Amino acid sequence: MSTTPDPTAEPEAFTRGTELRRAVLGARHVERSIVPGAEPTDLQRLITEFGWGTVWARPGLARRERSIATVSMLIALNRPHELRIHLRGALNNGCTPAEIREVIVHAIPYCGFPAAIDANRVFEAVLADDEHV
Repeated sequence: MSTTPDPTAEPEAFTRGTELRRAVLGARHVERSIVPGAEPTDLQRLITEFGWGTVWARPGLARRERSIATVSMLIALNRPHELRIHLRGALNNGCTPAEIREVIVHAIPYCGFPAAIDANRVFEAVLADDEHV
């Protein structure tokens, strides 16, 4: 039995996920994660099909609210690389810098000061970068 996902299994989810991922994270980020002319890796296919094409595409929460939830979880999990990416996405989805700072403050009683300090450091770097625009 092969562990390689069948690329024809859910082409709609992959297409939907690719479009949504580009809209939220920016085409530049998505293009950097894909090798031109090559099939996506199993991991990239799963991220795009399931994470973006299925979960992020669900009704019930707007992209802005999904971004707030995602940023909150990444702060709690101490995942600075993914946090940087999703902070840009939150800005692209309409969150203001003041709202994101409030999410970071709100994390303090649940995640601790070190997590909030690290998240703030990552956020300030994102703002200095200005790549989210």
